[in-house]
Amino acid sequence: RKKMGPLLLLIICQCAINSVKTHSVSNPNIILLMADDLGIGDLGCYGNKTLRTPNIDRLAEEGVTLTQHIAAAPLCTPSRAAFLTGRYPVRSGMAAFSRVGVFLFSASSGGLPSEEITFSKLLKQTGYATALIGKWHLGMNCESSNDFCHHPLSHGFDYFYGLTVTNFRDCKPGQGSVFLKGAQKTLVIPIQIAGITLVSLAIVQYIGLLHVPFQAFGYCFLIITISLVGLIFFFYHFRHLNCFLMRNHQIIQQPLSYENLTQRLTKEAMQFIGRNTDAPFLLVLSYLHVHTALYASENFRGKSKHGLYGDAVEEMDWSVGQVLDVLEKHNLSDKTLVYFTSDQGAHVEEISSAGEVHGGYNGIYKGGKSTNWEGGIRVPGLLRWPGVIQAGAYIDEPTSNMDIFPTVVKLAEAQLPSDRIIDGHDLLPLLQGKVTRSKHEFLFHYCNAYLNAVRWHPGNSESVWKVFFFTPNFSPEDSNGCYDSHVCFCHGGFITQHDPPLLFDLSRDPEEKVPLTPETESRFYEILRVIHQAVDNHTRSLQAVPNQLSWDNLLWKPWLQLCCSSLFQSCYCDYDSGGSPLEVHSG
Repeated sequence: RKKMGPLLLLIICQCAINSVKTHSVSNPNIILLMADDLGIGDLGCYGNKTLRTPNIDRLAEEGVTLTQHIAAAPLCTPSRAAFLTGRYPVRSGMAAFSRVGVFLFSASSGGLPSEEITFSKLLKQTGYATALIGKWHLGMNCESSNDFCHHPLSHGFDYFYGLTVTNFRDCKPGQGSVFLKGAQKTLVIPIQIAGITLVSLAIVQYIGLLHVPFQAFGYCFLIITISLVGLIFFFYHFRHLNCFLMRNHQIIQQPLSYENLTQRLTKEAMQFIGRNTDAPFLLVLSYLHVHTALYASENFRGKSKHGLYGDAVEEMDWSVGQVLDVLEKHNLSDKTLVYFTSDQGAHVEEISSAGEVHGGYNGIYKGGKSTNWEGGIRVPGLLRWPGVIQAGAYIDEPTSNMDIFPTVVKLAEAQLPSDRIIDGHDLLPLLQGKVTRSKHEFLFHYCNAYLNAVRWHPGNSESVWKVFFFTPNFSPEDSNGCYDSHVCFCHGGFITQHDPPLLFDLSRDPEEKVPLTPETESRFYEILRVIHQAVDNHTRSLQAVPNQLSWDNLLWKPWLQLCCSSLFQSCYCDYDSGGSPLEVHSG
């Protein structure tokens, strides 16, 4: 009996330890931090020596750094759709067949379909408090200005404070326009055709070759005039109509003010955490930094070594630090999984009207936003959860931003949907060191709705093969982007098709400098055969779905326009004073 006592005690202790261990890896708080257009080379933990990002670097020191973390698309809207659903955006109709691959207007009818299941929906069902603070960019209304079918609150978030579209240059006076160059190119020819048509009709009428009713002239002239007046009105009022701040379903600031904006977003995040210290919560803090128009508050302006872009990065880093500090204040650090990433790579073509570089740095990687070269899709991937996942570890296996969906759903003890394909994989075994190989043997890289490239990481090899079926035509040719058009496009004369496809081994050539050939790679045709088979299998798994980014869904619809006052009052209001700004220390 005396011998059984210590043994029984040992068993009880072991059971208690196991119980704590099991409890510690279920129902954690989850904070997902997403930058906008941040380059992987902009952070200290990924090798930057001149920008100061101590708080983001702290996540790397205390957690895992993913060095081959891939965005599911190189543009905001499809990448964010994939992130929330764990599925390639082509599966949900969130990938465009036209030139425009993102939503441009608040009063468009397209958006993330209500049939899609987001991780926020599943976590809310299990009792999590859920909030999205910052940028959404996945649509708002369908048929009326208050149906909110695509709004964050319709996709599992209890609370929303932020922008439903994005932070455009047009939102900030004096920063130029993302539409002007495109509008000039697009409208000049139709206006010329209309003008020539009217003049030609007038001439043939005058010389008697053809009798054209006067009413036809009148109708043509009226249609052209109304169209031009409508376009001029819309673009003149673009800032008021599309750049506004919402709290839940209510507009609280129209147009958006950049005054202490990061401080306001950060304060909202900290208050949400403070309200939910006793129950699990999901916080998605989706920064407006560092998408143009660039901005930084007074405490950060002019403080970095990289102009306004660097100031914006360092202000975002300060915000990350505030979030980490509030977790410590409430003793929640050990109960919280924190993830930091960017929706895609840096927008290398962003240069201000004054010639200042307003785009980020993608390190050694080629290209940037809007391309599937590594610079466009290889993004920061940092995860911290003290005591549960490894600290200071580096993982070079292919991972995806789609992996967050199954990872957080399993941690919340929710059920993964069984009626659809989930393309992401649970990251926790990799993060805990229980496995060393990623479950992603193949990753498919889409340029809008067009399959652009495929990555293959064979299970018995360290190689990471990547093939391109087409590549964007950089302009100028010897540059690293499409500077003439501001972004690269995915079809027609904007690309070069490759047959056979270009082949790279990223394990030996991460900069994608030298395509392999049958002469330099003996397995060239075998690699292509395997990848083509994978593409066939993947393509067969796709189902036809409504195109959320069709021209009909993209265009501005006046009846869907939200206004906090009225169109005749220029849609103006400001119910968001922001309160007293948080105390800021820039470095």
